[in-house]
Amino acid sequence: MARTKSFTRRSRELPANLQRTWQAHAHRFVVDVRRGVGHTTVAEDFRLDLPHLFGRCAPVTLEIGSGTGEQAVHAAAAHPECDFLCFEVWVPGIAKLVSKAVEAGVDNIRVIEADAQQALPIVLGEASIDEVWTFFPDPWRKSRHHKRRLVQAGFALEVARLLVDGGRWRLSTDWQDYAWQMRDVVEACPALVNPHAGERPDAADPRGDHGGFAPRWDGRLVTHFETRGHAAGRVSRDVLGVRRSRAEADPA
Repeated sequence: MARTKSFTRRSRELPANLQRTWQAHAHRFVVDVRRGVGHTTVAEDFRLDLPHLFGRCAPVTLEIGSGTGEQAVHAAAAHPECDFLCFEVWVPGIAKLVSKAVEAGVDNIRVIEADAQQALPIVLGEASIDEVWTFFPDPWRKSRHHKRRLVQAGFALEVARLLVDGGRWRLSTDWQDYAWQMRDVVEACPALVNPHAGERPDAADPRGDHGGFAPRWDGRLVTHFETRGHAAGRVSRDVLGVRRSRAEADPA
């Protein structure tokens, strides 16, 4: 059965400057994975050993859809005590992330060219991640394409599996109906709690004054991508899910 993709595949061709950066530095930051049946898949028996990957035991933040690395590299430089694992399918974006990491002089960031939906259940174990970021995923604007959106009930359960107890899933979008969907998915997930339930209601929300939106997290950059959305008149919204303790969820 064909899997539903939550991303649009784009060209692997790199301009000369990024090609040089890739050749010189990709081995430091880009994780070599065994592939499955497609180029953005990983083999069913491939596992990541995070302490081995980063050369230490430290809190790990997972960014799903890192784009050109603006957010992740900034955070890696600001928090050398933490490690950052990125998933991205756009190779020019990965190359730009590598270039930014080299320029920033950081070594606590790694990136995998893979579809996170397919790879995460395979490569990472339970309670292995301290924080997950899903910032501005593809909104798949047409109603008939909403099934391709990344933030769905099944994906929320996978994020909850990865998170340590008390770990955080930070989400952002500048598409109004996707913000409602993110809020609803987090609140419907039995393993997550929305600490901002009832806050910041949206007048256009089909659920009335339900609210449930977080304040903007001060650790999230205003990236070039978000700036373009603001220029087009869109408003960014944030959602936060916190992993319930496993003892609370399953007292037995």
